[in-house]
Amino acid sequence: MPDAARLEESFAQCRRIARAQARNFYYGFRLLPREKHAALCALYAFMRWVDDISDAPGDCAGKREGLELARKTLEGVARGDVTGPVILPALAHTLAKYRIPHGYLDELLDGAQMDLDGAAYRTFEDLWLYCHRVAGVVGQCCVCVFGFKDARALELADRLGLAFQLTNILRDIVEDSSQGRIYLPAEDLERFGCAASALAAAPPSGAARELFRFEAERARGFYAEGAALIPLIHKDSRAALWALARIYGGLLGKMAERDYDVTSARVGLSGVEKTWILLRARFGQWSEENGFETHSDPGRGTRRAVVGSNSR
Repeated sequence: MPDAARLEESFAQCRRIARAQARNFYYGFRLLPREKHAALCALYAFMRWVDDISDAPGDCAGKREGLELARKTLEGVARGDVTGPVILPALAHTLAKYRIPHGYLDELLDGAQMDLDGAAYRTFEDLWLYCHRVAGVVGQCCVCVFGFKDARALELADRLGLAFQLTNILRDIVEDSSQGRIYLPAEDLERFGCAASALAAAPPSGAARELFRFEAERARGFYAEGAALIPLIHKDSRAALWALARIYGGLLGKMAERDYDVTSARVGLSGVEKTWILLRARFGQWSEENGFETHSDPGRGTRRAVVGSNSR
């Protein structure tokens, strides 16, 4: 194992990476106790490395080599070898301290490989596997750090990861389409009469808006299921989980406010909005019993809400 100075430098580098690139995730991290915050930064730094390999410009052959290097590096970490990128000592320490199965990160690499093989999904069940690998296992890693006793927490973390990933897919429609990646299931495009080549059109067609609304409602359902995770994790991590899910759930609210025009401009919460969520979480202005807030869908005239009387 590395000496204390090298381990501290490793964690410091992971914090720098998370602070600079994690954006929505980093807001939630800030509510955790110091050691758990550091652990999530270490996990994020490795996951960011994998994402950067997959998303970097260049041919698929070079990206495959990069993913294979990451996989071999992870295998080395499992054997106690932390030579290589500076983030590795912190990653190894985190995996050992919180008993995180290395298999979770193997699955993450499998998900990145799916992107290189071509993002095209016939059914929602096909997409589910991808979402599990790139987001569900992330949630399961986080739950290991948060602390839990009920095994249902891992299943619910997978569900919440699916909600996050569906939100990401809608938010990133334009960017992904420019790279030839169409994540929405073909069966859904056919159902709403949308051609994959027209998904990124701005503004979206009426059919595309209905498709995006449908997928947002699907995501809301998984947020509602995932809300049951809050009381299953350690008390010192519940506010952080709520804040993180509330920020992501808030993106769906923004989409609804725009009548699901997710192509004319990127959907996002402002720094002020994120800070307000953070303050609510820090000072207990949320309900762990009722889960995660989402905004209404104005196109349907109903308010689906998932967090009690403090939701506005």
